[in-house]
Amino acid sequence: MIDPPTTRIPPPAFLASPAPAAVLAALPGARAVGGAVRDALTNRPVADVDVAAPFPPAEIAARLTAAGLRVHETGLAHGTVTAVLRGEPVEVTSLRRDVLTDGRHAVVEWTTDWREDAARRDFTMNALSLSATGELWDYFGGVQDLAAGRVRFVGDPATRLAEDHLRALRYFRFQARYGNGEPDPAAVAAIRASVGSLARLSVERVWMEFKRLLEASDPAGAVALMEETGVLPALLGPDSLGASRHLQALAEIGAPADPMLRFDALLTHGTAAAARRLKASNEEVQRLVARYRAGHDILPLQPGIAVGGPDDDTLRRLLAEQPPARLLDAAWLRQAVNRAWGWEGPDDAAWARFRSRIEAMPVPAFPLQGRDAIALGVKPGPEMGRLLAETRRWWWEGGCTADAQACRSRLAEMMKDIHAKALPEG
Repeated sequence: MIDPPTTRIPPPAFLASPAPAAVLAALPGARAVGGAVRDALTNRPVADVDVAAPFPPAEIAARLTAAGLRVHETGLAHGTVTAVLRGEPVEVTSLRRDVLTDGRHAVVEWTTDWREDAARRDFTMNALSLSATGELWDYFGGVQDLAAGRVRFVGDPATRLAEDHLRALRYFRFQARYGNGEPDPAAVAAIRASVGSLARLSVERVWMEFKRLLEASDPAGAVALMEETGVLPALLGPDSLGASRHLQALAEIGAPADPMLRFDALLTHGTAAAARRLKASNEEVQRLVARYRAGHDILPLQPGIAVGGPDDDTLRRLLAEQPPARLLDAAWLRQAVNRAWGWEGPDDAAWARFRSRIEAMPVPAFPLQGRDAIALGVKPGPEMGRLLAETRRWWWEGGCTADAQACRSRLAEMMKDIHAKALPEG
């Protein structure tokens, strides 16, 4: 079947990279697809390269192996292998048609029809394909949509969403990254009508999409649309009230484009619990827990921050209990929340001075360990732990400035008091 290209463009640089070039050479008729094509057309950095080919997966693997590439069967049931050359991976997938979909999984068959494969993709800008020589196929107006900043489903939006419920979340991610102006009304209406189906998604896929959405340079508009359509409260509950306000405020004050910091801003409280429900990593959850504690410590200090405080002793106490990065997170979030809701508090300059002091202040470390107590005659056990804890509390209350010798002296004094109390009277 003749399938003439829509247009021809100068071949983008990623096509000349060793691995994509070798894959396309080994698979006659293969084309680059997906994000690499989309990003090349918008002059964005190309991170990952995907290729589609009109062969069954076993034949693809055999041809790539014969061409000297290492092949890993990373998704063979769905027609996907990963080819690696010089440490550079390329995902290669057979052209497919959907036989059965249930909103979470699809049963597929292989095809040689490029338009049929493109028709099963989510958005028009993702249905583009590009040959090694720059021939570009655009079956559904993806180039025009990409130029206009319009994220549009291929065909009927409700049908695409019924095939895979995750596409609702992907829509907001693409809207944040590529959208410009008013969102596509048909897409928004279909998403609003399908909110109930989001409960069927695996929490791991939801978490992955949240993080990828929040990596966008400015996700506030997309998150506002998630609020308006009911998607955000459906996923995170009513505590997500004001999420887009918080994200907008973070952007206005110049906060880092950190997806975890932004996720923390989506909820008024309970972000760590929400991350646990979504099966975030232990490291991610602990970061949110530590940020909450740091925010609790910073909250009463706001009057002092506003007038140049807190003093150095107070700041050292904070740093002795919380990592500097979590204190910085908490400061950004508190400043953003104040700004979002018009609450009184330190101005932007005061918050900036406070963060500068956190970054410049050496992190204090309690100078004693168990061996110091043993050297003074304390036996290992619960009593040693209690004595060291009491010494640390004394060090902390004093502004974390006492050195090891002073702390040993304090520990020795406490031991003398204990021994004196233990002596019989008279």
